[in-house]
Amino acid sequence: MGKSGRDTRGRRGGKGSRGVRIARDWVARRDGEPSRGEVAASPRPNKVMFWLPVIVIAVGVVFDALTPTRFTASPFFAAAPMVAAPFFGLLGTLVTGLTGLACEVLLRYDDGTLARPEAVGDLLTVVTVTVLAMGINRIVRLSGERLASASIIAEMAQRAVLPQPSERIGGLHIAARYEAAQEDAFIGGDLFAVQDTPHGVRLIVGDVRGKGMDAVETVAVLVGAFREAAEQERTLEGVAHRLDRALTREGTRRAERDSSESFTTAVLAEVPHSGGVVRLVNRGHPEPMLLEPSGTVHTLDPGQFALPLGMTEIGSWPDRADERPYPPGATLLFYTDGLSEARDKDGVFYDPAARLDGRIFPGPEEMLDAVVGDVRVHTGGGSSDDMALLAVSRPAEGQPERRRIMSVVPPL
Repeated sequence: MGKSGRDTRGRRGGKGSRGVRIARDWVARRDGEPSRGEVAASPRPNKVMFWLPVIVIAVGVVFDALTPTRFTASPFFAAAPMVAAPFFGLLGTLVTGLTGLACEVLLRYDDGTLARPEAVGDLLTVVTVTVLAMGINRIVRLSGERLASASIIAEMAQRAVLPQPSERIGGLHIAARYEAAQEDAFIGGDLFAVQDTPHGVRLIVGDVRGKGMDAVETVAVLVGAFREAAEQERTLEGVAHRLDRALTREGTRRAERDSSESFTTAVLAEVPHSGGVVRLVNRGHPEPMLLEPSGTVHTLDPGQFALPLGMTEIGSWPDRADERPYPPGATLLFYTDGLSEARDKDGVFYDPAARLDGRIFPGPEEMLDAVVGDVRVHTGGGSSDDMALLAVSRPAEGQPERRRIMSVVPPL
């Protein structure tokens, strides 16, 4: 019974389920992970659930042995396939039902009541419940496949709206991470984009007000507008103005909503191809940080505070890009407020500048790995908001491929 149930868990039929496997394999290969076909079997039911139908049948046998003939154990034998249905495959559910039926027949034969009308009724009850359990098992399987398909589609939609930047862009080393607050959620309102342009490498990290599909639509609008404006606008200030206009148009299109309620905090940056500096325009977003090769951390506060994107109806003034030194070997860290507003059990906010100060990492990917791990330790494994991170390193001439790394998490 157990083995049959486990084997059937990994089996899927039909064109739809085959499409889910293909999509999942495509996502896995893109991430450099083994595809579903390359991993060993699907997960087994947990041990308690695996033994529960067996326990139910065993209790029925004991109950029948310890009680007078007028008492019947058929409810236990009928319950066993219903218990198995959500956790086992179709064959496992059938085997469980047949086992219960066999026990009912043997026990009735042993006490000489097999020919009685009530015994026939009990046997028919076990058969009927087994058939119903198999139907429930099939419904559960189909629902699981639809859920898996929806999950894969959501992840692919997120990749289409918010594609992962390349590891090398314009001579810079790039790493990006999107951590959703809700497990298995892929789509949210945080965004990042990096693009090599005639004016240098330009990037944006932002946080759209709101959640759900409205936020996703705004992310798509902003990323598309940024891609176009980053190529065409001569200055970073011009890019910010184009994004403002794009959000204004989007707010007008959504007639049911007040455009002043739709805004996005964002920081835009530009690293000229000549290097040496980074230009920043901050629109109400958490300040990025610069980590020097020595491990010293600088918070890049804006010289002029400005309203978030999409709030030009409330007030506006000319953007002025701040220019800061960007020495070789340094790393820029951009993030959304899901990082700086992550709290521990006592309500203390996570302080990325303090946690990173004095730490050295071999590259931006390792930095993000350490930061995400540290946030999980700080919050106890959960966060109430999505978190987008973007790390951009400017390699020094002759810098070794890997450098000494010190963990963000302080030693115990």
